[in-house]
Amino acid sequence: MADDTCDIYCYDEEKVTRIQGKLKTERDDLSRVVQLCKAMADENRTKVLFALCQERALCVCDVANIIGSSVATASHHLRTLKRQGLVTCRKDGKMAFYSLKDAHVRQLFTLARSPGKEEKVHV
Repeated sequence: MADDTCDIYCYDEEKVTRIQGKLKTERDDLSRVVQLCKAMADENRTKVLFALCQERALCVCDVANIIGSSVATASHHLRTLKRQGLVTCRKDGKMAFYSLKDAHVRQLFTLARSPGKEEKVHV
């Protein structure tokens, strides 16, 4: 038998029912998590987030040069990240500067970069 599957089929009905109920009540929050993961799934957007973890704010031109893209492409990625609530934008004259929305985004990104280094959940 394989080590990565149960050898018999049996489940804890109480646990399953409780968690299924939570899934139903948390549907909207889980949908936001899915959208967040999709936003971060693109390599260039991940590079943008990494860059914004290094500097308080970067203009679109800085981001384009950092990720090796056109200004239009960088702007597209930044808009996607803004739409997902990960970054904010402020205009300063003709320049658009982006920064991480808050410390939670930095923490999330940092945790995502180092899986397995945090305390594991005990079952």
